[in-house]
Amino acid sequence: MTAIQENFNPFLQEAGTVQIGGIDALVRLTLDQVRTDARRGLKTATFVSGYRGSPVGMLDAALIRQQKLLLEHNIHFVDGLNEDLAATAVWGSQMLHAVGGKKFDGVNGMWYGKAPGVDRSGDALKHANYTGTGSNGGVLAVCGDDPGCKSSSLSSQSEPMLFHLGMPSLYPGNVQEILDLGLHGYNLSRLSGLWVGMKIVTNVADGSGSADVSHERLNFVTPDLGFNGQLFTPRMNLGMNVRAEALEMEQSLYTRRLEVASRYAKSNKLNQIVFPNTDAWLGIIAAGKTYYDLRQSFLELGLDDNALRRSGIRILKIGMLFPMEPTVVREFAHGLEEIFVIEEKRPFLEMFAKNVLYGTANAPRIVGKVDSEGNELLPHFGEFESDVIGRAVTKRLARKVRVESAEAWVARLDEIQARNKFPTSVRSAWYCSGCPHSTSTRAIEDSVVSAGIGCHTMAMWMNRNVAMGTHMGAEGAQWIGMAPFTNTKHIFQNMGDGTYFHSGSLAIRYCAATDVNITFKLLYNAHTSMTGGQKITGAHPVANMVSDLLANGVKKIIVTTDEPGRYENVVLSGATEIWHRDRLDEAQRALAATPGTTVLLHDQECAAELRRARNRGLANEPTKRIFINERVCEGCGDCGVKSNCMSVEPKDTEFGRKTQIHQSSCNKDYSCVAGFCPSFLTITPGRKPTAVTMPVRKDRIPLLDRELSAPVNKVDASFGFGIHIMGIGGTGTVTVAAVIANAARLDGKHVMGLDQTGLAQKGGPVVSDIKVTNAPFNGSNKISDGRTDLYLGFDILNATDPKNLDKCIPDRSIAVVSTTKMPTGQMVTDRNVTFPAIVPMTAAIDKVTREADNVFLNGQQIAEGLFGDSMATNMLMVGVAFQAGALPLNPESIETAIRQTGIAVDQGIAAFRWGRMALIDRAHVQAEIARHSPVPQVVKELTPRAQEIVDTVRANGEILRLLEVRVPDLIDYQDEPYAMRYATIVKRMVDAEQRAAPGQFAFAASAARYLHKLMAYKDEYEVARLHTDPAFLAELQAQFGHGYKLTYNLAPPFLSHRDPLTGELQKREYGSWIFTAFKLLTKFKFLRGTAFDIFGWTEERRHERLMIEDYIKLLDETASKLDAANHPAAVALINLPDDIRGYGHVKAKSIAAANTLQTKRLQAFRARVDRSAESISETLQ
Repeated sequence: MTAIQENFNPFLQEAGTVQIGGIDALVRLTLDQVRTDARRGLKTATFVSGYRGSPVGMLDAALIRQQKLLLEHNIHFVDGLNEDLAATAVWGSQMLHAVGGKKFDGVNGMWYGKAPGVDRSGDALKHANYTGTGSNGGVLAVCGDDPGCKSSSLSSQSEPMLFHLGMPSLYPGNVQEILDLGLHGYNLSRLSGLWVGMKIVTNVADGSGSADVSHERLNFVTPDLGFNGQLFTPRMNLGMNVRAEALEMEQSLYTRRLEVASRYAKSNKLNQIVFPNTDAWLGIIAAGKTYYDLRQSFLELGLDDNALRRSGIRILKIGMLFPMEPTVVREFAHGLEEIFVIEEKRPFLEMFAKNVLYGTANAPRIVGKVDSEGNELLPHFGEFESDVIGRAVTKRLARKVRVESAEAWVARLDEIQARNKFPTSVRSAWYCSGCPHSTSTRAIEDSVVSAGIGCHTMAMWMNRNVAMGTHMGAEGAQWIGMAPFTNTKHIFQNMGDGTYFHSGSLAIRYCAATDVNITFKLLYNAHTSMTGGQKITGAHPVANMVSDLLANGVKKIIVTTDEPGRYENVVLSGATEIWHRDRLDEAQRALAATPGTTVLLHDQECAAELRRARNRGLANEPTKRIFINERVCEGCGDCGVKSNCMSVEPKDTEFGRKTQIHQSSCNKDYSCVAGFCPSFLTITPGRKPTAVTMPVRKDRIPLLDRELSAPVNKVDASFGFGIHIMGIGGTGTVTVAAVIANAARLDGKHVMGLDQTGLAQKGGPVVSDIKVTNAPFNGSNKISDGRTDLYLGFDILNATDPKNLDKCIPDRSIAVVSTTKMPTGQMVTDRNVTFPAIVPMTAAIDKVTREADNVFLNGQQIAEGLFGDSMATNMLMVGVAFQAGALPLNPESIETAIRQTGIAVDQGIAAFRWGRMALIDRAHVQAEIARHSPVPQVVKELTPRAQEIVDTVRANGEILRLLEVRVPDLIDYQDEPYAMRYATIVKRMVDAEQRAAPGQFAFAASAARYLHKLMAYKDEYEVARLHTDPAFLAELQAQFGHGYKLTYNLAPPFLSHRDPLTGELQKREYGSWIFTAFKLLTKFKFLRGTAFDIFGWTEERRHERLMIEDYIKLLDETASKLDAANHPAAVALINLPDDIRGYGHVKAKSIAAANTLQTKRLQAFRARVDRSAESISETLQ
């Protein structure tokens, strides 16, 4: 391996090779154009504007990051209010001759937008293209296409739209071509007077690679510009409102300017026969990303250049999709029998190739989407990968030649795709912890809701009554056409402030003008959160929005917010009221009852951006933390339902599923406290916790003073190696991928990468591919099926997704996977959705990888134990992969790459080293974790009397363990006779099970668990006991140190008010004095269930006592009829108390649901009993 190289700035370097991403390449392009002009003796400037949207959603952020450098080069970026206004602004940069006083020789323009923005800007783009470009100017229109619909409402293909506009379209397939075709695009734009479109697909925008930036690499050739003996000179014509001028523009466009574009493509070889072959019979045409997918398929099919030549293949690579330059197509077609056009989506190139060759003597047949018999050859939809292309190429070759290596690879693909797909849980994108959308999109019962775009789209899979949606900016207008024809009187329409200021305000105005009954739920979170959290152009304060809305005819507005105090001195128009967000449901009902168009304006900042601001010291960090007493928690999930928050995590405990707050990801939104449960504590830590009293700190870097042995390499890296990384959005997966890629470059390797993010930043799955080669590689940046060497999973759910498992084959791929149970959004909001068992998941991975070399460990548990921070997990797993011999890089290069990020450097390096140690000496790692463990695990010894009670059951194994925990707990709960009653009943169940099904224990174990659950019902005495339990207080002390302030979030039935709408008790905070009351209350547990138990008078307590007796009867009935045949049904029946959870109204709902379930399970059990009886009767007869 070579010595570690310096890390060059990819924007400043003007010679040699740089490593750069697709979005940054577009930024660099603006600099390169100004530099190119300077070498020509021109002083030019550049104006850039557009609107964010994947895959160019982060372009504005990238431009802002380089703003100082850009301004030094007279490059001005202005964020667009929306796409068509931004296009008009860029158009203006070409009109300077109309006003005079120019400060530069010319101004270059760049417009950008995703495909829907291209569509909606058609009028502006068409006008601008017709009128032309300025002298020494020129415009590139960057069109972001998402062909796989990864983060779009529809999949996209922009070249037909550009064709409609009369705009040439370039299609780069990698970062090098963004720079090269981009510079050609500007030169072409000047010579032709045309705007030039540049199609940027997701895999190019999100990809990275090496690019030669030496200016000598390009030679710009001016084509013949003569027409009928006259030299064509582009002229900008602004007379579009004059008929004669407009017709002249059209004539110029279609008879001169597009012809100049075609000549330019020919002179500058934008379309090239990259693989000539005089003996070829089959010609293949491809462009952009698809060309590199084709080259990737050749590699996989075993078709090197010699094999391609023997097989009779010739290749034409298209750089300019439209207009198609005919000369190169005719030259390419000469002597061929068939041309195969490989392109995604509709047959665009295929159509033009047929037009060019139509009527030509001996023209080859042309196939693409269908073959010559009309059978489908390539899909008209979706996004291609190399396997789709490889199959199609093999099929065409088979008409003339047999390529055994190709047949073998297709057979291997068949094996991969024929695998039984592992039924794993899906990790859907979800709102971030503390996200205001989780509040604002909450729907009232029986309401009809229409989706917004961006983050609002995610409400569609969150059971929030979302029934429909529209494109951006028109939200709600569909109701105008629906309302007259339905008995539904009213709908709610979700909308974000980004959409409102983009164009959505017009939809609200339209609804108000037509007086339809609709309530817009308008979230004011101050950022366009889905596309990267950018500030919103044109935004103004809530007070101004209220005035605008009222002026446009809105009948009533209610502002809800998490901080009403911020409005203390704010006066809102129209007697608009400010309510706390806790009254959101009430606000929705009030507005729905108001005729006409109304608005609920919810004011709460984007949680992700607020977190970033806090980390940078730009916003105050709340000191209050929420902590759950897991023993008090019932695991009912109401806090998850109320908050919809990913930091409210399910946790498996001795006493069943509970809930915990994941402190390091918590954004301190506090909405989880609304869950109807007394387990929530609000804690304000002391001012000066010490290392002893607060050992779990996010800034802790544990010292590793052990030597780290070099690993044994297990990867064949003679050509290179591929890494497929799977993680969760927002946890740093892409950053880690960048570190690995940079480390490979520092080792002198060639690297291509692709970050497949989609909705990943919202807690969804993220996949990053890295291809490392020893020499430059001319293929796809995406790992193909069966082509990964290191299968690096930071999330086992993502790692068991069948699409990812398909990247593996057993004789090549090594899996290094964290087994941490990171919950999905569905698991947070639905307690019945549980994390899959780990063992079947690891087995599924082992089945398709090198089982003997795989490594599975709980990465987050180790990272949090060592660093007190889950963000160290991913880099720790990189260390594990390195030490496993699955990452053949220099460790010094990896650590240097970590330093060059400038982000959490010390933690990253330490995590990498500790990850290595986890494989070298796991015991040493565990010892270090134990040293920092906040709560020592102390096993409580049984008292002699408790031991006697346990011994009466004469149990062993798991049942004995259950008794040793639960008998003393019931003694503490009530007294020894109470525990003795429990043990006696459990003994009956043990004896009955051994008589009926010897060797089985599930029935008695379930009885032991759930009889305890019912007998230890959490009344006021028990909640008081658990909150004052010394073990729990020790846990608080260990986590928060001395001097913390404690408040309790409670709804005591005799002290609480009821919600006027729901009638439910309302929680409020109680100070530390309640601890004293709890201590006192625990002493009166002897009153429980007696006539003097004032709490026992309530219906809830009476029902709890009744359920104990009913359950005991159920146990006895079931035990008396138990046999081997009905044993599973019996276990399912007596497991029912596991579904009874919560407090108050939450518990009442769960009891009703459990009763319904009990009826079904009891019927199933009795049916099994009856069948057993019939079988016995038949036997006796």
